[in-house]
Amino acid sequence: MTGKERILAKLRGEPTDSLPLMPITMMFAADLSGVHYRDYARDHRTLADAQVTVADRFGFDHVSAISDPAREASDLGAAVEWFDEQPPAIVESRALLDEKSKLAGLRLPDPAVPGRMRDRVEAVRLLAERTGATRIVEGWVEGPCAMSADLRGLNTLMLDFFDDAPFVEALFDFTVRMEVAFARAQVEAGATLIGVGDAAASLVGPKIYAQYVLPRERELIAAIRAMGVPVRLHICGNTKRIVEGMGQTGAEIIDLDYPTPLGHARGAMRETQVLLGNIDPVRELRDGTPASVEAALAECYRQAGAAYICGAGCETPRGTPHANLDAMTRFARSRS
Repeated sequence: MTGKERILAKLRGEPTDSLPLMPITMMFAADLSGVHYRDYARDHRTLADAQVTVADRFGFDHVSAISDPAREASDLGAAVEWFDEQPPAIVESRALLDEKSKLAGLRLPDPAVPGRMRDRVEAVRLLAERTGATRIVEGWVEGPCAMSADLRGLNTLMLDFFDDAPFVEALFDFTVRMEVAFARAQVEAGATLIGVGDAAASLVGPKIYAQYVLPRERELIAAIRAMGVPVRLHICGNTKRIVEGMGQTGAEIIDLDYPTPLGHARGAMRETQVLLGNIDPVRELRDGTPASVEAALAECYRQAGAAYICGAGCETPRGTPHANLDAMTRFARSRS
């Protein structure tokens, strides 16, 4: 099977020749290709080259256009700080929506015009041309909670949940409409799966998640699935308290960070829900040994059951020994 066939078969609950392999690689991919991360995040050609290089070297079943969470915010006019070897960061002290009234004047960005959103679309297009016949090409958008935190400031948004529910609803409505359009542009460019990153959602409790975040994640994911592609939901951090809701979003893949045991997630979701992850990226993948990496993945597979895709809890850290990633590939190819 090709990587693309393997992933899609796993999502349909059909037999596969081995486990799909979908680790997130960003800084690791840039380092492997010998490029500055600033260039990886700014230039779709550099990103595509690095993604094909890392996928070829380690036998990954997908390539991804993920690079940083600041693309949409950048095109909206948010203050962003750039670094040579780290992802760009949104400057929270200068949040774009420091005043709620500014939301009314915000206009949806067009992913077709020059900007950072278009650069991701072009990365998807190039990846689809180069490797889309045999690998899943993963586009990426921000989830409603994460995008709202990027625009409003994380701490301020947390207060908004309690102080101004109508504003939060209006902000989430804006972000979902923007991300649906961004996802559509990537699908039209050749993405065969869309990742949704909603990191800030791990910082809210189950009540706020159920009231505000889950309905909008469902809305976003349903709109993407209606485009004919599956969805991978990734929420960084400890999601034990909201993992049941994550399983109700409609995403074909629930990609879990390492603080949430796969056994806990499996007990909170249906048996057929595909889980991805989730060994500790630092202590187990970067700082472990090939033998310990395989043992950690074997435990993940035991807890998750057959509806499982290999990966780490979050991004593969730079400095991860190649032998440890080879061990991840070896494990995936030894199971189905």
